[in-house]
Amino acid sequence: MGSTAPSNTFYALVSGAGPTGCIAALGLADAGWKVVLNDPLSVQQLSSRSRAYALTHSSKSLLTKIGIWQDLIKDSQAFKTLQLSDSSNHKSVCFHQNNQDLGWIINHPNLMYLLLERCRQNPLIEWRVGETIAPDSPLNNSQSQLKVIAEGGNSASRKALGIGFYGWPYRQGCLTVQLELLPEQQFAGIQPAHTAWEMFRPEGPLAVLPLGGNRYQVVWSAPFKRCQERAALDPAALLEALAQVLPIQLKPIALLDKPGAFPVEWRIVPKLVHGNQLLCGESAHRCHPVGGQGLNLCWRDVAVLVSEARRMRFRGTNLAVMLRRYQRRRWLDLICTMVATDALVRIFSNQQPLLRWLRCRLLQLLKSSATLRQLSLKMANGGWAN
Repeated sequence: MGSTAPSNTFYALVSGAGPTGCIAALGLADAGWKVVLNDPLSVQQLSSRSRAYALTHSSKSLLTKIGIWQDLIKDSQAFKTLQLSDSSNHKSVCFHQNNQDLGWIINHPNLMYLLLERCRQNPLIEWRVGETIAPDSPLNNSQSQLKVIAEGGNSASRKALGIGFYGWPYRQGCLTVQLELLPEQQFAGIQPAHTAWEMFRPEGPLAVLPLGGNRYQVVWSAPFKRCQERAALDPAALLEALAQVLPIQLKPIALLDKPGAFPVEWRIVPKLVHGNQLLCGESAHRCHPVGGQGLNLCWRDVAVLVSEARRMRFRGTNLAVMLRRYQRRRWLDLICTMVATDALVRIFSNQQPLLRWLRCRLLQLLKSSATLRQLSLKMANGGWAN
Protein backbone atom coordinates (compact mmCIF):
# COMPACT_ATOMS: atom_id res chain seq x y z
CA MET A 1 0.00 0.00 0.00
CA GLY A 2 1.53 3.32 -1.01
CA SER A 3 1.80 6.09 1.52
CA THR A 4 -0.82 8.25 -0.22
CA ALA A 5 -2.23 5.85 -2.81
CA PRO A 6 -5.38 7.45 -4.27
CA SER A 7 -6.76 4.20 -5.72
CA ASN A 8 -9.17 1.91 -3.94
CA THR A 9 -6.63 -0.91 -3.74
CA PHE A 10 -6.28 -1.10 0.01
CA TYR A 11 -5.34 -4.42 1.61
CA ALA A 12 -5.80 -5.88 5.09
CA LEU A 13 -5.13 -9.23 6.69
CA VAL A 14 -7.50 -9.96 9.57
CA SER A 15 -6.08 -12.65 11.84
CA GLY A 16 -8.84 -14.30 13.84
CA ALA A 17 -12.37 -15.14 12.64
CA GLY A 18 -14.29 -14.89 15.90
CA PRO A 19 -17.04 -12.27 16.34
CA THR A 20 -14.58 -9.35 16.38
CA GLY A 21 -12.44 -10.60 13.48
CA CYS A 22 -15.48 -11.26 11.29
CA ILE A 23 -16.97 -7.84 12.01
CA ALA A 24 -13.59 -6.21 11.29
CA ALA A 25 -13.35 -8.04 7.94
CA LEU A 26 -16.91 -7.11 6.97
CA GLY A 27 -16.42 -3.50 8.06
CA LEU A 28 -13.18 -3.10 6.10
CA ALA A 29 -14.80 -4.66 3.03
CA ASP A 30 -17.72 -2.26 3.41
CA ALA A 31 -15.14 0.57 3.42
CA GLY A 32 -13.84 -0.70 0.07
CA TRP A 33 -10.77 -2.61 1.27
CA LYS A 34 -9.69 -6.02 0.03
CA VAL A 35 -9.43 -8.34 3.03
CA VAL A 36 -7.90 -11.73 3.78
CA LEU A 37 -9.70 -13.39 6.72
CA ASN A 38 -7.60 -16.09 8.35
CA ASP A 39 -8.11 -18.42 11.29
CA PRO A 40 -6.64 -21.89 11.84
CA LEU A 41 -9.89 -23.05 13.47
CA SER A 42 -12.64 -24.57 11.38
CA VAL A 43 -16.12 -23.08 10.98
CA GLN A 44 -17.46 -25.76 13.34
CA GLN A 45 -14.88 -24.90 16.00
CA LEU A 46 -15.54 -21.17 15.65
CA SER A 47 -19.31 -21.62 15.91
CA SER A 48 -19.65 -24.24 18.62
CA ARG A 49 -19.13 -22.10 21.72
CA SER A 50 -22.11 -22.18 24.09
CA ARG A 51 -22.72 -18.67 25.33
CA ALA A 52 -24.76 -15.55 24.59
CA TYR A 53 -23.91 -11.88 24.14
CA ALA A 54 -25.75 -8.73 25.16
CA LEU A 55 -25.54 -6.16 22.35
CA THR A 56 -25.93 -2.46 23.05
CA HIS A 57 -26.90 0.42 20.77
CA SER A 58 -23.23 1.08 19.95
CA SER A 59 -23.07 -2.39 18.38
CA LYS A 60 -26.39 -1.85 16.61
CA SER A 61 -25.03 1.36 15.08
CA LEU A 62 -21.95 -0.41 13.70
CA LEU A 63 -23.89 -3.39 12.36
CA THR A 64 -26.45 -1.11 10.73
CA LYS A 65 -23.71 0.84 8.95
CA ILE A 66 -22.19 -2.32 7.47
CA GLY A 67 -25.56 -3.73 6.50
CA ILE A 68 -26.04 -6.80 8.69
CA TRP A 69 -28.25 -5.58 11.54
CA GLN A 70 -31.58 -6.51 9.94
CA ASP A 71 -30.43 -10.10 9.44
CA LEU A 72 -28.89 -10.38 12.89
CA ILE A 73 -31.92 -9.05 14.74
CA LYS A 74 -34.00 -11.97 13.42
CA ASP A 75 -32.01 -14.35 15.66
CA SER A 76 -31.78 -12.08 18.70
CA GLN A 77 -34.04 -11.34 21.65
CA ALA A 78 -34.68 -7.71 22.55
CA PHE A 79 -35.07 -6.57 26.14
CA LYS A 80 -36.84 -3.38 27.12
CA THR A 81 -36.11 -3.38 30.85
CA LEU A 82 -32.90 -3.75 32.85
CA GLN A 83 -33.36 -4.56 36.52
CA LEU A 84 -30.31 -3.60 38.60
CA SER A 85 -30.29 -4.73 42.23
CA ASP A 86 -28.03 -5.01 45.27
CA SER A 87 -28.89 -8.08 47.34
CA SER A 88 -27.06 -6.85 50.43
CA ASN A 89 -29.45 -3.94 51.00
CA HIS A 90 -32.43 -5.10 48.90
CA LYS A 91 -32.37 -1.95 46.76
CA SER A 92 -33.11 -2.03 43.05
CA VAL A 93 -33.40 0.28 40.03
CA CYS A 94 -35.36 -0.34 36.86
CA PHE A 95 -33.95 1.05 33.60
CA HIS A 96 -36.22 1.54 30.61
CA GLN A 97 -36.54 4.00 27.74
CA ASN A 98 -40.09 4.81 26.61
CA ASN A 99 -40.77 1.19 25.71
CA GLN A 100 -37.75 1.18 23.36
CA ASP A 101 -35.31 -1.71 23.25
CA LEU A 102 -32.38 -1.29 25.66
CA GLY A 103 -30.37 -4.12 24.12
CA TRP A 104 -30.46 -7.47 22.36
CA ILE A 105 -29.28 -10.96 23.33
CA ILE A 106 -27.94 -13.36 20.73
CA ASN A 107 -26.52 -16.85 20.98
CA HIS A 108 -22.93 -17.36 19.83
CA PRO A 109 -23.73 -20.07 17.24
CA ASN A 110 -26.44 -17.92 15.60
CA LEU A 111 -24.13 -14.92 15.52
CA MET A 112 -21.19 -16.83 14.09
CA TYR A 113 -23.25 -18.60 11.43
CA LEU A 114 -24.42 -15.25 10.08
CA LEU A 115 -21.02 -13.53 10.27
CA LEU A 116 -19.04 -16.39 8.73
CA GLU A 117 -21.53 -16.80 5.89
CA ARG A 118 -21.42 -13.06 5.18
CA CYS A 119 -17.61 -13.17 5.12
CA ARG A 120 -17.54 -16.22 2.87
CA GLN A 121 -19.92 -14.61 0.37
CA ASN A 122 -18.32 -11.15 0.29
CA PRO A 123 -16.33 -10.69 -2.96
CA LEU A 124 -13.82 -8.39 -1.25
CA ILE A 125 -12.97 -10.98 1.43
CA GLU A 126 -10.56 -13.81 0.66
CA TRP A 127 -11.64 -16.81 2.75
CA ARG A 128 -8.73 -18.47 4.56
CA VAL A 129 -10.63 -19.94 7.52
CA GLY A 130 -9.49 -23.39 8.66
CA GLU A 131 -6.00 -22.72 7.30
CA THR A 132 -2.67 -21.92 8.88
CA ILE A 133 -0.69 -19.25 7.05
CA ALA A 134 3.06 -19.88 7.22
CA PRO A 135 5.07 -17.28 9.16
CA ASP A 136 7.16 -16.52 6.05
CA SER A 137 4.11 -16.11 3.80
CA PRO A 138 3.86 -12.79 1.93
CA LEU A 139 0.48 -12.38 3.63
CA ASN A 140 2.22 -12.14 7.01
CA ASN A 141 5.29 -10.20 5.93
CA SER A 142 3.97 -7.52 3.60
CA GLN A 143 4.72 -4.07 4.96
CA SER A 144 2.32 -2.43 2.51
CA GLN A 145 -0.85 -3.76 4.11
CA LEU A 146 -2.70 -3.48 7.39
CA LYS A 147 -2.73 -6.49 9.69
CA VAL A 148 -5.59 -6.58 12.19
CA ILE A 149 -4.92 -8.91 15.12
CA ALA A 150 -8.27 -10.12 16.48
CA GLU A 151 -7.25 -13.51 17.84
CA GLY A 152 -8.58 -13.19 21.40
CA GLY A 153 -6.89 -12.94 24.77
CA ASN A 154 -4.26 -15.60 24.07
CA SER A 155 -3.22 -14.04 20.76
CA ALA A 156 -0.08 -15.69 19.39
CA SER A 157 0.54 -12.71 17.07
CA ARG A 158 0.50 -10.27 19.99
CA LYS A 159 2.92 -12.44 21.93
CA ALA A 160 5.20 -12.68 18.88
CA LEU A 161 5.36 -8.87 18.85
CA GLY A 162 6.52 -8.94 22.49
CA ILE A 163 3.45 -7.00 23.66
CA GLY A 164 2.24 -8.11 27.06
CA PHE A 165 -0.78 -7.19 29.15
CA TYR A 166 -0.92 -4.77 32.05
CA GLY A 167 -3.45 -5.72 34.69
CA TRP A 168 -4.43 -8.53 37.03
CA PRO A 169 -6.58 -11.64 37.31
CA TYR A 170 -9.68 -11.36 39.47
CA ARG A 171 -10.19 -13.80 42.30
CA GLN A 172 -13.64 -14.20 40.82
CA GLY A 173 -14.58 -16.41 37.93
CA CYS A 174 -17.82 -16.86 36.02
CA LEU A 175 -20.15 -19.80 35.65
CA THR A 176 -22.17 -19.66 32.44
CA VAL A 177 -25.17 -21.83 31.67
CA GLN A 178 -28.33 -21.65 29.60
CA LEU A 179 -31.54 -22.55 31.37
CA GLU A 180 -35.20 -23.05 30.87
CA LEU A 181 -36.82 -20.73 33.40
CA LEU A 182 -40.51 -20.54 34.13
CA PRO A 183 -41.73 -16.97 34.73
CA GLU A 184 -44.05 -17.36 37.73
CA GLN A 185 -45.80 -14.00 37.45
CA GLN A 186 -45.58 -10.45 36.21
CA PHE A 187 -44.11 -8.68 39.21
CA ALA A 188 -44.24 -4.90 39.80
CA GLY A 189 -44.80 -4.24 36.09
CA ILE A 190 -41.80 -6.34 34.99
CA GLN A 191 -42.29 -8.65 32.01
CA PRO A 192 -39.69 -11.41 32.46
CA ALA A 193 -39.50 -12.29 28.75
CA HIS A 194 -38.32 -8.74 27.94
CA THR A 195 -36.21 -8.09 31.04
CA ALA A 196 -32.51 -8.51 31.74
CA TRP A 197 -31.23 -8.66 35.33
CA GLU A 198 -27.91 -7.54 36.79
CA MET A 199 -27.84 -8.61 40.44
CA PHE A 200 -24.94 -7.59 42.67
CA ARG A 201 -24.26 -10.17 45.36
CA PRO A 202 -21.47 -10.35 47.98
CA GLU A 203 -19.61 -13.05 46.01
CA GLY A 204 -19.98 -11.17 42.70
CA PRO A 205 -22.54 -10.04 40.10
CA LEU A 206 -25.10 -12.36 38.54
CA ALA A 207 -26.64 -11.61 35.13
CA VAL A 208 -29.79 -13.19 33.69
CA LEU A 209 -30.33 -12.57 29.97
CA PRO A 210 -33.49 -13.50 28.02
CA LEU A 211 -32.97 -15.62 24.89
CA GLY A 212 -36.61 -15.86 23.83
CA GLY A 213 -39.41 -18.07 25.07
CA ASN A 214 -38.44 -19.54 28.43
CA ARG A 215 -34.71 -19.72 27.59
CA TYR A 216 -32.20 -17.61 29.51
CA GLN A 217 -28.43 -17.22 29.77
CA VAL A 218 -27.08 -16.98 33.31
CA VAL A 219 -23.63 -15.53 34.06
CA TRP A 220 -22.88 -16.17 37.74
CA SER A 221 -19.74 -14.57 39.21
CA ALA A 222 -18.13 -15.98 42.33
CA PRO A 223 -14.68 -17.11 43.54
CA PHE A 224 -13.32 -19.20 40.67
CA LYS A 225 -12.99 -22.41 42.68
CA ARG A 226 -16.64 -22.09 43.71
CA CYS A 227 -17.63 -21.62 40.05
CA GLN A 228 -15.77 -24.82 39.14
CA GLU A 229 -17.46 -26.72 41.96
CA ARG A 230 -20.89 -25.52 40.87
CA ALA A 231 -20.21 -26.38 37.23
CA ALA A 232 -19.40 -29.94 38.34
CA LEU A 233 -22.69 -30.39 40.23
CA ASP A 234 -25.29 -32.78 38.88
CA PRO A 235 -28.16 -30.95 37.09
CA ALA A 236 -30.64 -31.26 39.96
CA ALA A 237 -28.17 -29.85 42.50
CA LEU A 238 -27.19 -26.96 40.22
CA LEU A 239 -30.83 -26.10 39.56
CA GLU A 240 -31.44 -26.05 43.31
CA ALA A 241 -28.46 -23.76 43.84
CA LEU A 242 -29.65 -21.44 41.06
CA ALA A 243 -33.14 -21.30 42.56
CA GLN A 244 -31.62 -19.67 45.65
CA VAL A 245 -30.07 -16.76 43.74
CA LEU A 246 -32.23 -16.09 40.67
CA PRO A 247 -34.84 -13.30 40.56
CA ILE A 248 -38.01 -14.29 42.37
CA GLN A 249 -39.97 -14.07 39.11
CA LEU A 250 -38.03 -16.95 37.58
CA LYS A 251 -38.11 -20.62 38.52
CA PRO A 252 -35.36 -22.84 37.04
CA ILE A 253 -36.78 -25.88 35.24
CA ALA A 254 -33.94 -27.44 33.25
CA LEU A 255 -30.38 -26.96 32.05
CA LEU A 256 -30.14 -26.42 28.28
CA ASP A 257 -26.39 -26.85 27.94
CA LYS A 258 -23.36 -27.95 29.88
CA PRO A 259 -22.31 -25.31 32.45
CA GLY A 260 -18.84 -23.89 32.09
CA ALA A 261 -16.53 -22.01 34.45
CA PHE A 262 -13.83 -19.59 33.35
CA PRO A 263 -11.56 -17.08 35.11
CA VAL A 264 -11.94 -13.34 34.51
CA GLU A 265 -9.21 -10.74 34.16
CA TRP A 266 -8.60 -7.02 33.84
CA ARG A 267 -5.99 -6.71 31.09
CA ILE A 268 -4.92 -4.02 28.64
CA VAL A 269 -1.95 -3.66 26.32
CA PRO A 270 0.38 -0.64 26.61
CA LYS A 271 -0.04 0.12 22.90
CA LEU A 272 -2.62 -0.78 20.29
CA VAL A 273 -0.37 -0.41 17.25
CA HIS A 274 2.99 -1.95 16.31
CA GLY A 275 4.31 -1.05 12.87
CA ASN A 276 1.56 -1.90 10.39
CA GLN A 277 -0.20 -4.19 12.89
CA LEU A 278 -3.21 -3.20 14.93
CA LEU A 279 -4.59 -4.94 18.03
CA CYS A 280 -8.36 -5.20 18.17
CA GLY A 281 -10.83 -6.67 20.65
CA GLU A 282 -9.68 -9.11 23.32
CA SER A 283 -6.22 -9.26 21.77
CA ALA A 284 -5.87 -5.76 23.25
CA HIS A 285 -8.05 -5.78 26.37
CA ARG A 286 -10.15 -7.96 28.65
CA CYS A 287 -12.51 -6.82 31.39
CA HIS A 288 -15.00 -8.28 33.84
CA PRO A 289 -18.24 -9.27 32.04
CA VAL A 290 -20.34 -7.16 34.42
CA GLY A 291 -22.70 -4.97 32.43
CA GLY A 292 -22.17 -6.99 29.25
CA GLN A 293 -19.41 -4.66 28.09
CA GLY A 294 -16.96 -7.24 26.69
CA LEU A 295 -18.08 -7.77 23.08
CA ASN A 296 -19.52 -4.26 22.75
CA LEU A 297 -16.17 -2.77 23.77
CA CYS A 298 -14.44 -4.97 21.17
CA TRP A 299 -16.87 -3.87 18.46
CA ARG A 300 -16.32 -0.21 19.33
CA ASP A 301 -12.67 -0.90 18.43
CA VAL A 302 -13.95 -2.11 15.06
CA ALA A 303 -16.21 0.93 14.63
CA VAL A 304 -13.21 3.25 14.95
CA LEU A 305 -11.11 1.00 12.69
CA VAL A 306 -13.77 1.07 9.96
CA SER A 307 -14.21 4.83 10.32
CA GLU A 308 -10.48 5.39 9.92
CA ALA A 309 -10.23 2.88 7.03
CA ARG A 310 -12.98 4.74 5.19
CA ARG A 311 -11.32 8.08 5.91
CA MET A 312 -7.97 6.77 4.59
CA ARG A 313 -9.55 5.55 1.39
CA PHE A 314 -11.52 8.67 0.57
CA ARG A 315 -9.17 11.35 1.93
CA GLY A 316 -5.90 9.82 0.81
CA THR A 317 -4.19 9.69 4.21
CA ASN A 318 -1.51 7.06 4.72
CA LEU A 319 -1.48 3.95 6.87
CA ALA A 320 0.74 5.44 9.58
CA VAL A 321 -1.68 8.33 10.09
CA MET A 322 -4.63 5.95 10.17
CA LEU A 323 -3.02 3.79 12.84
CA ARG A 324 -2.09 6.79 15.01
CA ARG A 325 -5.64 8.09 14.82
CA TYR A 326 -7.07 4.68 15.71
CA GLN A 327 -4.87 4.44 18.80
CA ARG A 328 -5.63 7.98 19.91
CA ARG A 329 -9.38 7.64 19.44
CA ARG A 330 -9.71 4.35 21.35
CA TRP A 331 -7.92 5.14 24.61
CA LEU A 332 -10.62 7.24 26.31
CA ASP A 333 -13.40 4.69 25.80
CA LEU A 334 -11.15 1.76 26.72
CA ILE A 335 -9.82 3.26 29.94
CA CYS A 336 -13.15 4.71 31.10
CA THR A 337 -15.15 1.54 30.40
CA MET A 338 -12.58 -0.75 31.97
CA VAL A 339 -12.18 1.44 35.06
CA ALA A 340 -15.97 1.63 35.40
CA THR A 341 -16.47 -2.16 35.20
CA ASP A 342 -13.67 -2.73 37.69
CA ALA A 343 -15.16 -0.16 40.08
CA LEU A 344 -18.61 -1.77 39.85
CA VAL A 345 -17.21 -5.17 40.78
CA ARG A 346 -15.11 -3.84 43.66
CA ILE A 347 -17.73 -1.52 45.13
CA PHE A 348 -20.70 -3.87 44.86
CA SER A 349 -18.87 -7.01 45.99
CA ASN A 350 -17.52 -5.34 49.13
CA GLN A 351 -19.51 -5.63 52.36
CA GLN A 352 -17.75 -2.82 54.23
CA PRO A 353 -20.47 -0.79 56.01
CA LEU A 354 -19.44 2.52 54.43
CA LEU A 355 -19.59 1.04 50.93
CA ARG A 356 -22.93 -0.61 51.62
CA TRP A 357 -24.28 2.78 52.70
CA LEU A 358 -22.79 4.42 49.59
CA ARG A 359 -24.36 1.79 47.33
CA CYS A 360 -27.72 2.28 48.96
CA ARG A 361 -27.60 6.05 48.40
CA LEU A 362 -26.38 5.60 44.82
CA LEU A 363 -29.23 3.27 43.92
CA GLN A 364 -31.74 5.59 45.60
CA LEU A 365 -30.35 8.47 43.56
CA LEU A 366 -30.58 6.51 40.32
CA LYS A 367 -34.11 5.42 41.15
CA SER A 368 -35.23 8.99 41.73
CA SER A 369 -33.51 10.60 38.73
CA ALA A 370 -34.48 9.73 35.15
CA THR A 371 -31.64 11.97 33.94
CA LEU A 372 -29.03 9.92 35.80
CA ARG A 373 -30.52 6.69 34.48
CA GLN A 374 -30.35 7.99 30.92
CA LEU A 375 -26.77 9.15 31.46
CA SER A 376 -25.85 5.70 32.80
CA LEU A 377 -27.33 4.05 29.69
CA LYS A 378 -25.41 6.46 27.47
CA MET A 379 -22.14 5.61 29.20
CA ALA A 380 -22.86 1.90 28.79
CA ASN A 381 -23.16 2.54 25.07
CA GLY A 382 -19.72 4.10 24.79
CA GLY A 383 -20.71 7.63 25.68
CA TRP A 384 -17.18 8.30 26.95
CA ALA A 385 -16.01 8.61 23.36
CA ASN A 386 -19.03 10.44 21.91
